[in-house]
Amino acid sequence: MTGSTPAPFGAADYSARMERAVRSAAGAGLAGLLVAPGPDMVWLTGYTPTAVTERLTALVLVPGRDPVLVVPTLEAPDAEKAAGAAALTLRDWTDGKDPYSVTADLLHHSGRFGISDTTWAMHLLALQRALPGTSYVALTDALPMLRAVKDAAEVELLAAAGAAADATFEEIRKVPFAGRRESDLGHDLAGLLRRFGHSRVDFTIVGSGPNGANPHHEVGDRVIRRGDTVVLDFGGLKDGYGSDTTRTVHVGEPTEEERWVHDIVRAAQEAGCRAVRPGVPCQEVDRAARAVISDAGYGEYFIHRTGHGIGVTTHEPPYMIEGEEQPLVPGMCFSVEPGVYLPGRFGVRIEDIVTVTEDGGRRLNNTTREMVIVD
Repeated sequence: MTGSTPAPFGAADYSARMERAVRSAAGAGLAGLLVAPGPDMVWLTGYTPTAVTERLTALVLVPGRDPVLVVPTLEAPDAEKAAGAAALTLRDWTDGKDPYSVTADLLHHSGRFGISDTTWAMHLLALQRALPGTSYVALTDALPMLRAVKDAAEVELLAAAGAAADATFEEIRKVPFAGRRESDLGHDLAGLLRRFGHSRVDFTIVGSGPNGANPHHEVGDRVIRRGDTVVLDFGGLKDGYGSDTTRTVHVGEPTEEERWVHDIVRAAQEAGCRAVRPGVPCQEVDRAARAVISDAGYGEYFIHRTGHGIGVTTHEPPYMIEGEEQPLVPGMCFSVEPGVYLPGRFGVRIEDIVTVTEDGGRRLNNTTREMVIVD
């Protein structure tokens, strides 16, 4: 889909983001940045090509030079309509010409450049041939926090996406579960996300019974039965920003163990959220949630990180995981989603998106975290 991230972002916002990216690159010792179509380009320019093809499209950001977007001539009219186009110089190239020489002319002929993770290998290799004195490092490694700190408008877009996901959960809990396939519930979730304003659905995980012990099961043909624990994890993009929430429901009355495990995960999720405040290393959020589960004797069944960042994509830095010492900063937004997965039996996960405030954290999901009984 061609276009830009919706209002309130305009050329001045994108210009400020590009200036910030250049400063960050210089601070990291980089000669500049090369950005291919993908989330970094969307965040920096508001531009998404009609289709990502073998034709080179690249944003070139070099200190002391104006930002340049290299685009195929046939896509230039779409690029000119992007919200950030007024802050850019467009350099187009026609089929039959060498786009790499065009791009090389915009770069220093030596130095280390940051390059977006979504760059095709064929483009990177061609640039290396055109500029043998250059080297490249992935933006995730060089500037992992580039998009991590959101401004107030971005946070409110994430809050709106979270509210839409909450509305989806409130509706899905009303529909029949028993006797229907997981894929039927997944279809319902996708439809509800779109009904509440999502333009894109990224995932609808419905893990019933033993399938819930696989965190990324998504959906299958298993028929949901009374007595099943069901993990519901769903999200996508609304107005260019992501949602991602998980709730675990039960079809009919749960057993004492199922309730106990759910209560442990709920307490772990609460502990992770309480740990959020400026200056705290990301790993401390993971440690706080993990300690609750480990102390209850289920540590070996918590098999993934506690959280991931969210913004113009549903998964991005920062990550709440042991070893990540990046301190939390107001405006960072990420999930807190501990879980327990008992192989062959059932799983439980509870997830909210949380943003760091000046004195703590604010949840962007607000549906009940108690065990919900469904039919």
